[in-house]
Amino acid sequence: MAKASNLVIVESPSKAKTIGKYLGPGYTVKASMGHLRDLPKSTMGVDFENFEPHYIPVKGKEDLIKELKEAAAEAEAVYLATDPDREGEAISWHLKELLKLSDEKAHRVTFNEITQRVVTESINHPRDIDYALVDAQQARRILDRIVGYQLSPLLWKKVRRGLSAGRVQSVATRLVVDRENEIRAFQPREYWSLDVTLDRIGKPGSFAAHYYGEDKKRELENEVQVDEVIRDIEGKEFTVTNVKKSEKKRSAAPPFTTSTLQQEASRKLNMTPKRTMAIAQQLYEGVDVAGEGTLGLITYMRTDSLRLSDEAMDAAAEFIKHRYGTAYYYGKNHVFKTKSNAQDAHEAIRPTHVELDPERIQNSLTREQYRLYKLIWSRFLASQMANALFDTVSIDTECAGHIFRSSHQSMRFPGFIAVYEEGRDEEGEAMGSPLPDLQAGEKALCIKIDKEQHFTQPPARYTEATLVKAMEEKGVGRPSTYASIVSTIQDREYVNKVDKRLTPTPLGEVVTGLMLERFNDIIDVEFTANMESRLDEVEEGKRNWKDVLSDFYGDFSKELQDAEVALEGVRLKVPDEVTDEICEVCGKNMVVKMGRFGKFLACPGWPECTNTKPIVERMPGRCPKCGSTILKRKSKKGYAYYGCERGAECGFMTWDVPTAEDCPSCGQTMFKKSGRGRMKPFCINDACEKFLPEDKRGYYKKPAAAGEGAEPAAEAPKKKTSAKKPAKKTTAKKTTTRKKKGAAE
Repeated sequence: MAKASNLVIVESPSKAKTIGKYLGPGYTVKASMGHLRDLPKSTMGVDFENFEPHYIPVKGKEDLIKELKEAAAEAEAVYLATDPDREGEAISWHLKELLKLSDEKAHRVTFNEITQRVVTESINHPRDIDYALVDAQQARRILDRIVGYQLSPLLWKKVRRGLSAGRVQSVATRLVVDRENEIRAFQPREYWSLDVTLDRIGKPGSFAAHYYGEDKKRELENEVQVDEVIRDIEGKEFTVTNVKKSEKKRSAAPPFTTSTLQQEASRKLNMTPKRTMAIAQQLYEGVDVAGEGTLGLITYMRTDSLRLSDEAMDAAAEFIKHRYGTAYYYGKNHVFKTKSNAQDAHEAIRPTHVELDPERIQNSLTREQYRLYKLIWSRFLASQMANALFDTVSIDTECAGHIFRSSHQSMRFPGFIAVYEEGRDEEGEAMGSPLPDLQAGEKALCIKIDKEQHFTQPPARYTEATLVKAMEEKGVGRPSTYASIVSTIQDREYVNKVDKRLTPTPLGEVVTGLMLERFNDIIDVEFTANMESRLDEVEEGKRNWKDVLSDFYGDFSKELQDAEVALEGVRLKVPDEVTDEICEVCGKNMVVKMGRFGKFLACPGWPECTNTKPIVERMPGRCPKCGSTILKRKSKKGYAYYGCERGAECGFMTWDVPTAEDCPSCGQTMFKKSGRGRMKPFCINDACEKFLPEDKRGYYKKPAAAGEGAEPAAEAPKKKTSAKKPAKKTTAKKTTTRKKKGAAE
């Protein structure tokens, strides 16, 4: 076999596999596994005299660096094919410097989509490294290093050891804290609704109407006003005064950007932004599709653009006409306007091959890949489809000067809704009940009156989806950072997720309060948004990156010095989180404390009362042995299992997850397989006709080592549901690299 004369370097093995199949034997494709050079973890790594960073090889990647250096030395040309964004450009630059590649030998290529055509075209038309992009990434990296390494130690001394501060994560936490303060300060306002059911005089059919007002729309603020209206209309005829019929059009949503994909995946698929991006990365880098080979299924997923290529829109048009008919096509390429502050570096997120509909390739995808691909494919296709058409009717009925309004809309033509309808964070408007064919001048009598008291509601807490939306609207962060920001503020325990809503922890509120008092610029939304704009200007070549750093550091270092002086001798106390758990010794509500091994419950009466106990989670269902509550516990190795609250007195324990469903045959609690995704519940009562044996519950044993090139066979494990102690979990042990405390970036 001829020796490859060209080396292509990408970030991940899956991406290398896909591109390698497209390029053939003349190319060797290797993965860098992300960054190979970075700032040191143990020191600041930045010279503040001229803001010169000191980069070193990433620890643990010495063998990989050596391998790439040897491959680069043998190659005629080296193609740096990392992701098409700031981070990817910086990785390529670091590779060029680390491998000591000359300008003539190093070639930069990017792929908006990993398909045969795009990969081949990009390799044939390489470019130089874009140093403006590199500078923008360096500026962001150093900004985050300055804040993380200089502000975090202050938090250790004044609040709690091990805390971290981040430039953008602090602003995201503030958004959650501010929303919580709005909710606390909210004063509910009373209002009333008034509905009547009207019966047509001389004609069959009745209909409902809602109080609208008099000459103008009016809100009923209290029961006195409602009763006045009722007295005016009781026993009197109603007259239809206005019948308005019209057509309403609804246009399709634009194709996905990073932000809208994360929001919609959260609403519809219950995926976190972090998980969404991980699955999208897999779809972008390539999947083995039966009958098609390895294919990149979607375009690059970090983008704020709504732009689509003419080629993609033309392909969608042909697909729509062929599958749904010409009536369902928009009629021309549907172009969406990108926001004025967007970088617009890449197309919107779309499938690379629209003809590969989700059902056709479902068997080649994991469940998560299929669901996310279907979401992206459907949204893109719908964006090029015709408007949905609705027939609407609005009827005003008057009595004693009071107007009551009825409305209804019905779908005449589904258009894009045949494929996709956008999810919503709040309830949509009701369609209304079907109405009789009423004419102006018709009379009706009231046969029923309904009045109901309401109170205005406080603003809703953020979900992960709405927090991403708020960050995008306020200009905080960029598409590549949304997922990590939302994940980080939860990992740092500044924010908790409860019933899918984000609430600040006492720790998050204390830290935010300190930041507001002493580092107002860092935590200011507008300041952070302006900093993002300055980084964009660096990327565009309009501003020098070191000037941006110098301007920021001058003010920040002064605020840091002032805070050290002002907080000398001060230690901020984080309020304890009070629980509903009652101390068995003294009867007080126990509080959550943090120890060396994590959170636990403690009595607030210490030192008089020293009672402590682990935090447990109550599960649905009942213990199959004694009927008591089932608790979620953790083994010594950190794995979750489930046991009776009576502990050894009962002895029931299992790895299977209890559900709220009861077996229709024996009435005992049903269980399901542990792990990600929705699983079918099963009965574990071996005396029941619905009993499902352990070897049929869907667990898999780690496959035995197979010879090179052999396919490993999956075997059902001998997993037991024990009444004494849970069996060992056969999960491969993860190897992690622990960051030094304070490296919050």
